[in-house]
Amino acid sequence: MPKLHVASVWAGFVALNLSNPVSAQSLSEPDASRLLKPIVVSASRGVAQTADDTPASVDAIDAQTLQTGQAQVNLSETLSRVPGLVAQSRQNYAQDLQISSRGFGARSSFGVRGLRLYTDGIPASGPDGQGQVSHFDIGSAQRVEVLRGPFSSLYGNSSGGVISLYTADGGPQTVAEVTTLMGSYGTQRLGLKLSGTQGKVQYNISAAGFSTDGSRPHSAATRDTFNGKFKIALQEATNLTVVLNSISMPNAQDPLGLSRAELQANPRQVTPTALSFNTRKSVDQTQGGLVLDHRLGGGQSLQFTAYMGERSTQQFQSIPVATQAAAASPGGVIDLGRHYQGLDARWINQTTLMDKPLTITAGLATDTLKEARKGYQNFIGSNLGVLGALRRDENNTVSDFDQYVQAQWNLAERWSLSAGLRHSRVAFDSADRYIVPGNGNDSGSVSYQATTPALGLVYHANDAVNLYAAMGQGFETPTLNELAYRANGATGMNFGLQSASSRQWELGVKADLTPQWHTNVAYFQARTANEIAVLTNSGGRSTYQNVGATLRQGFEASLKGKISEAWTTAVAATMLDATYQNRFLTCVASPCTNPTTVVAAGNRIPGIPRSNLYAELAWHHRPWGMEAAIEWRRIGAIATDDANTDTTPTANVYNLRLSWAQKIDRWTLREFIRVDNLTNLNYVGSVIVNESNGRFFEPAPGRNNLVGITAAYTF
Repeated sequence: MPKLHVASVWAGFVALNLSNPVSAQSLSEPDASRLLKPIVVSASRGVAQTADDTPASVDAIDAQTLQTGQAQVNLSETLSRVPGLVAQSRQNYAQDLQISSRGFGARSSFGVRGLRLYTDGIPASGPDGQGQVSHFDIGSAQRVEVLRGPFSSLYGNSSGGVISLYTADGGPQTVAEVTTLMGSYGTQRLGLKLSGTQGKVQYNISAAGFSTDGSRPHSAATRDTFNGKFKIALQEATNLTVVLNSISMPNAQDPLGLSRAELQANPRQVTPTALSFNTRKSVDQTQGGLVLDHRLGGGQSLQFTAYMGERSTQQFQSIPVATQAAAASPGGVIDLGRHYQGLDARWINQTTLMDKPLTITAGLATDTLKEARKGYQNFIGSNLGVLGALRRDENNTVSDFDQYVQAQWNLAERWSLSAGLRHSRVAFDSADRYIVPGNGNDSGSVSYQATTPALGLVYHANDAVNLYAAMGQGFETPTLNELAYRANGATGMNFGLQSASSRQWELGVKADLTPQWHTNVAYFQARTANEIAVLTNSGGRSTYQNVGATLRQGFEASLKGKISEAWTTAVAATMLDATYQNRFLTCVASPCTNPTTVVAAGNRIPGIPRSNLYAELAWHHRPWGMEAAIEWRRIGAIATDDANTDTTPTANVYNLRLSWAQKIDRWTLREFIRVDNLTNLNYVGSVIVNESNGRFFEPAPGRNNLVGITAAYTF
């Protein structure tokens, strides 16, 4: 993005604002005497209800929280305020965010796994359970819902939870908006948005360009995104929603992790091999989907969802040249071309049973992902970091077919019962096309299936207090990336991996302490069999194994409210004990032909902080449309590997944000200043689990700032 252009846009809108100080009218938040309870649909598969009426831990982050005083680039900006969830921004756009829910997903070295991801009802997770959030458009979002616990198993191949982003509908007025920001490390973003209504069509279209030099050497990235949502009233009882989005991220540099010694010597440095091999990743993705809603009458409705897309990824790794000499080596460059599509059809019936309201949702879903996976050497002669000779060529397919039913019944005046059942079958097939001496035909297939029930009960003690209990089962198959390599260095996919299954339960209370104070508290436990864990991780390439049983148990709580008319606060806290329940063997180097390192029963599962705390204190000056807030994040110690040989220290991070809003005739202006890591603390942003060279640590940025402005014109 041209720096001169961004600076000129910024200067122009500041001048417009300052030239009209008298005519500016403040834009304040709604002055409600009672906190508004969020309406959610995740827990009930499309039927709207208040979050307090669900037997599940579910939170909704509204548009104001997502966008006010935020860069609107990464979900990690606001997910930290959700208890039970950890979103570690690696500041490494070659690896995406590291998101875990109640400890599920922490092992991921690429993308997001263990959670199901959706944008406007369109899956952002593949049938293998792995997904990306890089195309989530925060700037046009109406809300983000986060579901955790047993009921998330009704979404299929995941154990940790569900994250769903919903784009705001357009209209009724036509609004054009431009957003620009600049900040530390050469960070810039320019966003454009147009929303409104034209006849029977509501539209919300946005595009953004983002660039950064990165907080470490060799961590620069650029990212261009587009998102469009069109809601069309076909008939009085029929609506069609069309969603289109794309992302282009060429040559995002990867500085790799640091060892403990490197971290202590200089956390801003880059691993030397990252420079010599020019480690980087390029991504292009385009997808589209439609959701058709039709009301049949008599409380019945049908919903049909269809989508398709393509995603290409090319990643240059730091695999040593000597390692690639073996005939079985797949090289040091991963080249993926993926085409995916899916269908979901559901029937919703809102009726009665024994004169009590009953809602039933039943449906069928199928998804298919076809992958052309190639591997190349990352050198030509003595020239490193370039596309070399072909070393791997295979066509992989993963597909699922699921059937599900879910019901909610208000069986008595104060009691409501929710139950669901889902059957899933996930099949993998690999056709090897690279067959040479020393590298035979590694074609093969494997399939997994599971039936996952969930049951929840809510007791409405009074208008202010709801108590609930829930239990359920979930399962996770290995992803294509987790199957991609065998630990012993042999060719072909690791079809010996089994799926993991979990049994979960939770007890919770959701209560209005006063009309202006609300709290959620939950205790949860999840036992997993055949846990899939990282066996080796070197140069960006990971292998996996099943390690037996694990236990995740903990406590999460949130509190938000108004201290006075001017002061508000929000707190989210999580205490989590995640441990291996049996002894097993692992490796400290790659390849791993004979695991010899003992992991004792009771060791902590790596990548998961013991505690995670977010607290915010905000001051609002409504006449000026001003908000000032201090944020505090406390990130507990994190084990780096299965053997627990090292841990990250506990970190206390403070952030400051200031924002203003004015209305000048048809213009609405919003400005913000943000300073992250106020104390310039050196701390670890994320952990690369079981990194075989001991380079576990990805440092977080030091003190950094952002300045931004949004100008919207209503026609």
